[in-house]
Amino acid sequence: MHALSRDLRSLWSSRRLLWVMAQREMAARYAGTAAGIAWAYAQPLLTAAAYYLVFDIVFAMRLGEQAPTRAVGTYLIAGMLPWMAFCEALSRGMNSLLDAGGVLQKNALPPVLFVARSVLASTAIHAPLLLALALLYGPQHHFQPALAALLPLLALQLALCLVWGYALAILAAALRDTVQLVGFALSVGVFLSPVLFPLAMFPQDWRWVLWLNPMTPWVSSYQSVLLQGAWPLMQNWTATLAWIGLGAMLLEVLLRRGRDELVDWL
Repeated sequence: MHALSRDLRSLWSSRRLLWVMAQREMAARYAGTAAGIAWAYAQPLLTAAAYYLVFDIVFAMRLGEQAPTRAVGTYLIAGMLPWMAFCEALSRGMNSLLDAGGVLQKNALPPVLFVARSVLASTAIHAPLLLALALLYGPQHHFQPALAALLPLLALQLALCLVWGYALAILAAALRDTVQLVGFALSVGVFLSPVLFPLAMFPQDWRWVLWLNPMTPWVSSYQSVLLQGAWPLMQNWTATLAWIGLGAMLLEVLLRRGRDELVDWL
């Protein structure tokens, strides 16, 4: 992991610059709009409100006994917000080097800075929304201590998006088709995860397919914490670390083989 650890050291030594870059990216995304950064919260908040209104109020739909909660809208919100945060951070991280190609060709800045900037900016927007769910769902289970698990889950999700976003950014620089393939995978991936339905509703013999989705352990963990006030299962923690480790190994290989050609690809 020599190449990856070198990039992580560069990232740490440039942490102040990274935060300034992330702030500027958040401001630039909504520059020229009257509402400014408030637009970043509009989509997830309206999505959550629509789920609650349609499924819990209008249709009053209910899940089975094995679900962590009976209310469908309440269940969807707990899984959809983390999924939306993951999709945005991963997509922006993947496209970050393509967007910064002109800058990298003229300046000897570490490419990891631009990936981390995009991922951190997206996380800084969605993390407060995920933490706010603790206040909304906490009364259901009397604010159990398991709510503290949200912080390590968010930190691990940031690490997941960083390593996989960086790996995909290098692949996208070498092969532009990567952007299209990942976009399709993200659009289909929500159906192969416990976001839209509990794990117990998926056929037992095919349940392993859901664990091919990197967000399955995170979504299951968020649902356990928010809906039941229960600590995530050990298998979820193990799976989160496995996905981060797998991404780190892939990234190490890509950095060793493509670091010298990366700027030329851009």
